[in-house]
Amino acid sequence: MRGNDRAGLLFGLAGFATLSIGDAVVKSMAGTWPGTAIASLRYVFGAIGLATILLAREGRSGFAFPHLRFQLLRGFAVSMSAIAFFSALFLIPLAEATSIGFTAPMITALLAPLVLGEPMRRETWIASIIAFFGVLIVLRPNFAAIGWPALLPLLSATGMALMMIGNRKVAGHASALAMQVSIAVLAVPFLLTAMAIGHLSGLPALHVGWPQWSVVARCAFIAVSASVAHGLIYMATTRAGAATIAPTTYVQLLVATLLGWAVFGEAPDAMALLGAAIIIGAGLYLWRSGPVRQPAIGE
Repeated sequence: MRGNDRAGLLFGLAGFATLSIGDAVVKSMAGTWPGTAIASLRYVFGAIGLATILLAREGRSGFAFPHLRFQLLRGFAVSMSAIAFFSALFLIPLAEATSIGFTAPMITALLAPLVLGEPMRRETWIASIIAFFGVLIVLRPNFAAIGWPALLPLLSATGMALMMIGNRKVAGHASALAMQVSIAVLAVPFLLTAMAIGHLSGLPALHVGWPQWSVVARCAFIAVSASVAHGLIYMATTRAGAATIAPTTYVQLLVATLLGWAVFGEAPDAMALLGAAIIIGAGLYLWRSGPVRQPAIGE
């Protein structure tokens, strides 16, 4: 293995593992603050921090936000994904929420012909059908216990898919840092709106009170860790290429399983592992059939 490939794989492994650590921190806040508020504060911190770095590096020109329509799609999509995934972590095991998130590449491939006019491939249908059965297996006990909210990880994956489609339309028009800033900045208005609607709805679970300092600190940690993770993944792709590091995304599920077991006592059962394996198999099949980028869960 070439040195660059080895370095890329190590950066990729570190980046995706860091994402799962951030997800575990989100889960640790269950019952302390609504998922809408946690997602909002996380992206406010991220937007401020990344924008400060961008201003220092590129000046005002870094805030051009080309193709604003698709930039807004990215902001909306990532806000939907974050709220759905953070809320899901409060309801179902970390590993199961993470494994369902890996349906995002299949959803991207299904939506791309509708939004981008790309041809629909036979491999897309095969992978999507296989992944669907995997999702049914993973969701089986959660859906019986909590009903429709168990589908939140699938909604999160749909948001990630829309974000990936938006990324394709704006790729190459700004630096990687500027792209991170634009998605964070444009996500904040959507997130704050969702938080306000939830608060005004009168539902106790969505009431936004004054957070404890530890909640604020954990939101800041999530913002920093996610930015570090995305930076590591970006460095991985520049050294080894997206196709080489794509399989390393599945370390995210391994770390999520270990953290869920060790920290939250969520020992995975055989059926959940089987469902996760089917979803991963579908993703690997789609990856081998063509250049489909795996999006990061909780991005």
